[in-house]
Amino acid sequence: MALDHVNVFAIDEGDSWTILDTGFDTRKSRAIWEAILSGPLRGKPVGRVIVTHYHPDHIGLAGWFVARGAALATTRTSWILARMLTLDVQPAPTEETLAFYRRSGMDPALYEQRKTERPFNFADCVHSLPAGYDRIVEGQEISLGGRRWITRIGHGHAPEHATFWSLEDNLVIGGDQLLPSISPNLGVYANEPEADPVAEWLDSCHRFTGFATEEHFVLGGHKLPFIGLPTRLRQLIENHVGALGRLVDHLQTPKRGGECFLPLFKREIGAGEYGMALAETIAHLNHLHQTGRARRFLGEDGAYLWQAV
Repeated sequence: MALDHVNVFAIDEGDSWTILDTGFDTRKSRAIWEAILSGPLRGKPVGRVIVTHYHPDHIGLAGWFVARGAALATTRTSWILARMLTLDVQPAPTEETLAFYRRSGMDPALYEQRKTERPFNFADCVHSLPAGYDRIVEGQEISLGGRRWITRIGHGHAPEHATFWSLEDNLVIGGDQLLPSISPNLGVYANEPEADPVAEWLDSCHRFTGFATEEHFVLGGHKLPFIGLPTRLRQLIENHVGALGRLVDHLQTPKRGGECFLPLFKREIGAGEYGMALAETIAHLNHLHQTGRARRFLGEDGAYLWQAV
């Protein structure tokens, strides 16, 4: 992946550790954790794993820790989606997925290639999850490392993404909802082709601005910790508002989804980034369509054509 790391946190509970997010379930990740558990974390068990959201780089080894005696805590949607997806192994793309690719305007050559390839499966990099978990909800007070934290739930990058705001000091654990320098992917996929994650993202960012202060020290799911959260939230909002404006200008004549990368990302998209880029493009096109700023109609090739209103 272009983003080659994920931030995870070990929180000292006195007689045990809480691990917050885990990384993928791969041989390399397990070896890193084995070195950590036998090194700086040795002498105390991992008693709890908290997962901010269901994406594989965050929940991948949660079940591995549970199998070693830890309890799992996450949001209901994160547990349901991750457990369902690890059990739903697809050796080939489903017809729903192929129809989504066609309607999204995927490059024909890439479509023919992906039609015969084994698709990405959660089970390839996410350990099997337990049949039960402890639910995290909006406004819940939680104890971590001797501090009291309030849980605030965001949406857009992932449904029911948990963030944690310390009631004792200025710390915020933001996962992928609160990142510096990069904007989280907002994607639409075949399982919910009419979704509008852009609206959910903007709503969440606006809501978080009511809690954010310049003194907050944010520990994100990727990149370095940062301060200046109110400014960063404004930037996260403006990033997508600006992208939507550029996309409207691009849609003065009808375009397929696969023809809309340049105004959104302002750079060429390679084969390795194509899937996530297409998902994010459809997310922005859906938002324009559902807010009345664009219309769509099926072309003769079965792909939607989008045009600004």
